[in-house]
Amino acid sequence: RVTTEGEIATANTYAQLFSCLPSCGRPTRLVVYDLHTLQNRFYLHGSTIASLHSTVPCLLPHLEAARVDAVAFPDDGAAKRFKHMFDASKYEIIVCGKLRDGDARVVTVQDGDPSEKNVVIVDDLVQTGGTLYECGAKLLELGASGVSAFVAHGVFPKEAWKRFARGGDRDVFETFYVTNSIPTTTDKLPADDVFTVIDLTERVIVDLDNY
Repeated sequence: RVTTEGEIATANTYAQLFSCLPSCGRPTRLVVYDLHTLQNRFYLHGSTIASLHSTVPCLLPHLEAARVDAVAFPDDGAAKRFKHMFDASKYEIIVCGKLRDGDARVVTVQDGDPSEKNVVIVDDLVQTGGTLYECGAKLLELGASGVSAFVAHGVFPKEAWKRFARGGDRDVFETFYVTNSIPTTTDKLPADDVFTVIDLTERVIVDLDNY
């Protein structure tokens, strides 16, 4: 996202680089997990095509073990993208959103009932995590028995994860699930804290073998 003149549009730059990958007689497949901006797949050209996959299947066994019975999404966009991956007969589906209240934007629950539910909030990535935190706090306020979070990609600029660790000012989650798609970040997460790092290795192998 370019907001200041002179910034590099990194998505387009990476797409140009990937588009130059050599072809071996058929299109080169670029495997991508939970692409944040779906239309970026069309930046690729030449013999390189995007193969879109999700890390959500890696999360599901953890939800069963934790007895999670509700899945929440921080906005309607995340709900449209991920809701179909969860069995509605097994999980209460909750959709959050932000409404303007004067000069402020406040999180509300637009659909579903978190009362007495063990909820996990699902999104594709986290940076500073303000929206995730506000959703978690709102779900607890509305009677959720517990709230966890899952993101495919933990960006956490400037070690923002510390705010979600035990004792941090955003310590609202029982468990914060994140994949190791960005190992330079997840390698720093404390093992004896709120964070559970989900290894993607087996998932990547399965997706490559099934091509």
